[in-house]
Amino acid sequence: MSGSRTRTNDDRTAERNTVDRTVQHDEREEERTAERTCPECGGRLDSDKSHGETVCADCGLVVEEDAVDRGPEWRAFDAGERDEKSRVGAPTTKMMHDQGLSTNIGWQNKDAYGRQLSSSQRQKMQRLRTWNERFRTRDSKERNLKQALGEIDRMASSLGLPDDVRETASVIYRRALNEDLLPGRSIEGVATAALYAAARQAGTPRSLDEVAAVSRVDAMEFKRAYRYVVRELNLEVEPADPLQYVPRFASELGLSDEGERTARELLESAKREGLHSGKSPVGLAAAAVYAASLLVNEKVTQSQVSDVANVSEVTIRNRYKELLENADQSGALA
Repeated sequence: MSGSRTRTNDDRTAERNTVDRTVQHDEREEERTAERTCPECGGRLDSDKSHGETVCADCGLVVEEDAVDRGPEWRAFDAGERDEKSRVGAPTTKMMHDQGLSTNIGWQNKDAYGRQLSSSQRQKMQRLRTWNERFRTRDSKERNLKQALGEIDRMASSLGLPDDVRETASVIYRRALNEDLLPGRSIEGVATAALYAAARQAGTPRSLDEVAAVSRVDAMEFKRAYRYVVRELNLEVEPADPLQYVPRFASELGLSDEGERTARELLESAKREGLHSGKSPVGLAAAAVYAASLLVNEKVTQSQVSDVANVSEVTIRNRYKELLENADQSGALA
C-alpha cells in the first residue's frame, strides 16, 4: 500500500507540473499574440524603422515609439554621398584575386588634409605602391589569377555585361585554375571562354564574333578553350535562345516596344514550327528585328541591323523572308 500511495503521489506531482507548464506556455503565447496585435482593435502591427515607431495598420494607434535604430547615424541622398560617409569597406568579391581583402594605396599624392605631398614624400609613396603591388600576389598562381580577372573585367566592360556575369566568369576561371586546366592554354583564351560561358548561363549572351572581337586571342583558340572548359568542368550551358538577343538589338536600333513585341512573336512562332533548328540564333534574332520593323512601319535598314548584330545582310534577307512566310502560314500575326 505504501508503494502504491508513493506512486500515486508521484503521478499527481507530475500531473501538476505538466499543468503548470501548459499554463505558462499558454500565457507566453498570449503575451506574444498581444505583442503582435493592436491592444486597441486587435489589428496587425507594422514597424516604421525610419521613425522608430510601431503602428497599428488598421486604426493607426502608435503602440511603441523611440525604438533603437541599429543603422548608421548619418544620412545620404545619393551614391557619392553614401560612399563618402561610409566607414566600412566594400564586400568581398570573386572579381579580385584576393577577394578585395588587401590594402590598396591610392594614386592621389595628397595627405589626409588634401594638401599636396612634397617631392621626397611622393617618391616614398611610389616605392610603397610598388612594393604593395608585389606583396599582393604571393605566388605564380595568384599572379595568373590577377591577370585573368583583369582580362575578364576589360572584356566585360567592352561587351556591356553586368557584374553578376563578371562574378560568374571569375568563379569559372578559378575552378579551371584549381583543376589544372591551364597548362597548354593561354590565360586570355581560358578567361574569354569563362566570360562567354557565364554570359550564356546568365541569359545575356553575346555572339562568338562579338566576344572574339574584344579578346586578345584568335577565334579558333577561344572556341577550343570554350569547348574544353565546358567539358572538363561539366558546365550546364543551354543552347542560345534567339529571344535573348532581341532586347539588346531593339534597344540599340531604337525600335519601339511594339516592334520588339512583334519580333518576339515571330521568333516564338518559328520555334513552335522548328524553324530555328540548325540556324544561328544571332542571325534569326537580327532577321526578326528587321522583319518586325517592316511590320510596324519603322525605318530600320538591313545595313543598320547588320552592324548591330554583326551578321551579314544576306543572312538577314534570307532569314527574315523565312520568318514572314512561317508567320503567314501559322497565322501568328493575325
